Amino acid sequence: MFSRALGVVVLVASCLVSTGTAVTYSPVKPPSYPLAVRSPYLSAWIPGSDVASLPNSNAQFWAGNDLTWSVIARVDGTTYNLFGVTSPPVGTKSATVTEASYTSTHSTFVVTAGSRQFTLDFFSPVSPKNYIRQSLPFSYLTVTLAAGDSSSVQIYSDIDSTWTGQTSDSSWSYTTSGSTSVFQIQTVGAATYSQNSDGQALWGSAVYATAGTSLSTQSGPISTLRNRFVNNGTLSGDHADWTSNGAVAFAHDLGTTADETAVTFAIGHVREQSIDFLGAAQTGYYRSAYKETPAAVAHFLNDYEAANSESTKLDDLIQSIGTSSYGSNYSDILALSVRQTYGGTEITIPDDSLDTSDTRAFIKEISSDGNINTVDVIYATFPIFYILSPDYLKLLLSPVFDYMGSDAYTKDYAVHEIGANYPNATGHPADGEEMPIEESGNVIFLAYAYQKATGNRDFATTYSAQLKKYADYLQENGLYPASQLSLNDALGALANQTNLAVKAAVGLATYGALTGDMSYTTVGKEWGDKIWTDHLGTDADGTHFLIQYGITPWFLVYNHYPDLLFCLNAFPDEAYNATAKFYPTVRGTAGVPLDGTLGWGQTNWQAFVAATVSGDAREMFISDLHAYMANGLNTAPFSDRYWVDASGSYSAGESYSFRARPTLGSHFALAALSGANIWS
Repeated sequence: MFSRALGVVVLVASCLVSTGTAVTYSPVKPPSYPLAVRSPYLSAWIPGSDVASLPNSNAQFWAGNDLTWSVIARVDGTTYNLFGVTSPPVGTKSATVTEASYTSTHSTFVVTAGSRQFTLDFFSPVSPKNYIRQSLPFSYLTVTLAAGDSSSVQIYSDIDSTWTGQTSDSSWSYTTSGSTSVFQIQTVGAATYSQNSDGQALWGSAVYATAGTSLSTQSGPISTLRNRFVNNGTLSGDHADWTSNGAVAFAHDLGTTADETAVTFAIGHVREQSIDFLGAAQTGYYRSAYKETPAAVAHFLNDYEAANSESTKLDDLIQSIGTSSYGSNYSDILALSVRQTYGGTEITIPDDSLDTSDTRAFIKEISSDGNINTVDVIYATFPIFYILSPDYLKLLLSPVFDYMGSDAYTKDYAVHEIGANYPNATGHPADGEEMPIEESGNVIFLAYAYQKATGNRDFATTYSAQLKKYADYLQENGLYPASQLSLNDALGALANQTNLAVKAAVGLATYGALTGDMSYTTVGKEWGDKIWTDHLGTDADGTHFLIQYGITPWFLVYNHYPDLLFCLNAFPDEAYNATAKFYPTVRGTAGVPLDGTLGWGQTNWQAFVAATVSGDAREMFISDLHAYMANGLNTAPFSDRYWVDASGSYSAGESYSFRARPTLGSHFALAALSGANIWS
C-alpha cells in the first residue's frame, strides 16, 4: 500500500477566522485556494466561498470553468463525499469541513466523515532553483486518514476530460511504470499550440497517477465508477473506451486500521511540445531526465518526501521574510502569491536536443492579453524572482533579447512581448502594442536586477549592444515622452507622462550602474531633479506627481521603486517623503486608486509604492491589500486589479477583470529591499 504520514508543517497562523459554518480558516479565507497550480495549463482552484461545501463543489480552472476532480471515502461501508462530488451517488453522505489553511505551497482542508477525520492536502511544489522539480507539470493531492478507531477505510478519486480543454472528442490510456499506475486523457485531432476560449490547452494530455499495492483502477461512465466504489469499495480493473460522460478512477484500500495513513495522487497536464519559440519547439526542462510521461510522473510521486521537505523550508522562509518585512498581514499576502506567480511561468529546453545548456523560461500574461514574455509583466513580477530565483530573470529575458536581435525586429526601442498568444513565441505582431519608453526602461531594470542579485555580468555582456541602444533611446526620448502607451494601457496613449519620464530617469541611472558608465547616471539624476525638484512632473507645491506634465490629476508613481531597490539616488529623499504624506489623503474606500480619475487600483503598483514610502503610508498600503485579499467579496484567483470605490454594480473591494496573473510577484517588492537571492 502506497501510504505516508502527511508531513506538512503548518506555520503559525497570523489569525484564525471562524464562520457560522464552523469552518476555521487560517491564516485568512482567501478569494480562491490554489489546488494544482504549476503552469498556465495546470491551474486548478476552488473559491474560498465554496470551501464550506467542499464535498459538493467543483475545482475550477483559473478562468472559472469547472473541472471534474473528486475524492470519496468509505468508512465501515458508509460512503462519504469529501471533495468535488456535485452529483452525489445514492446513499452517500457529505463529509463536514472543519478547517482550511494555506501556506506558500500547500492548501489543506480537514473534513470529518463518520468516526474518522481526513485531511486533503493540495501541494504544488515551488522549487526556485531545482529546474527538474519545478518544471515537472504535476501537482500532489495527499489524502490522510487521521488516527482514530479501528475502521475499514477505502479512498476513491477520479478526473475526466474537462482537464483537456474540451469534452466532445477525447481518448484515454492506462499504463504502469513500476508500482505507479497512470491514466492519460487527450483530445483527438487538436492542433499543437491551440487553446480553447477559457485558455486551456487543447493539445497534450491530462495525467492522473498514483501508486500502491492495495489499488484498483477503472475507466468508463462516471456514474458506473462511483457506484461500483460505493457498493464494493474497489474498482473492477476494466478500462473501457472513452465516453463523453466518462472518467478515470483509482481506489485505495487502507484496510482496517486505527493508525494515521495516507495516499497520494499526482495530477498534471503534459505537452511534449510546449512552446513554439520562433519556429523551434521547446519542451519542459524535466524531459532532459524523464522523457516519457509515465517515468516522469513515477519520479514525481517518488520525489514527494524531498519535495515536501523543501516546501516546508520555503513556507518557513516566506513566513519569515513577510513577518520581518512588515508583519503577519504581509506574510499572509506573500504566501498566497507564490504559487500563482511560479504557476504562470514554464522552464523549457529545445525539444529536439533536450540540451539543458539552452534553457529558457516563458511567462503567460494570464487573463488579460494572453501574450507571451510580456516585458512589463516580467517587470511587475520581478521582485519575487529577485529574492528567490534571480536566474529566472535571465531565462525570461534571453528569448526577448534573442528575438529583438533578429532580423524580424527592427525598432530602436524594446519590444512589448514576443508573441500575441501564449504559447506562440513567434514574434511581435505588426498590430501589437508598442510601449517604447516603458519596455526600454524595463529591460534595463531587469538586466541589472539579475546582475545585482547574482553578481554575474554575463547577460549584460552578451546583450551589451542592445542594452546600450535602449539606454540611448531613453536618453533621446525619455524626458519629454511622445504620446504613447505605458504599462497601464487602459489609460490610453498620453504625451509627457510623468511616470514614463520617471522610468526613463531611473532607467538611465540603472544603466550607469549596470555598465559603470556614470555619464548615464548623471543624466538620470539631472532628470530626477527636473521632474521633482523643479516641478516638471509635480504640482506647483511639490506634494505629488501628476499624470502628465502640468496636467492634473495626480498619479500613483511606482517607477521610482528600482531607484530605492538599487540605491541609485536618482530622486531626492523629499520625493519619497512627500508622496508618503500625500497618498493617504487620496485613499478611496478600499485603497488608493491608480490615479485621481479612476475608481480602481492595482495591487502590483500599490505594492511597489508601499516599498517606496514609510510610516502610516506603508501601513495603509499593506493593510488595504490584506483587507482586499480577505474581504470575502471575491472568488477569482487573487486578482491584481480591484475597485477601491463602488462603481455601478461593483462594491469597493471587489476584483475587476483580472485573475490568476503571475504579476503577484510584485507583492514581494517590500521584502526585496532586505536582500536578493536568499534561497539556497
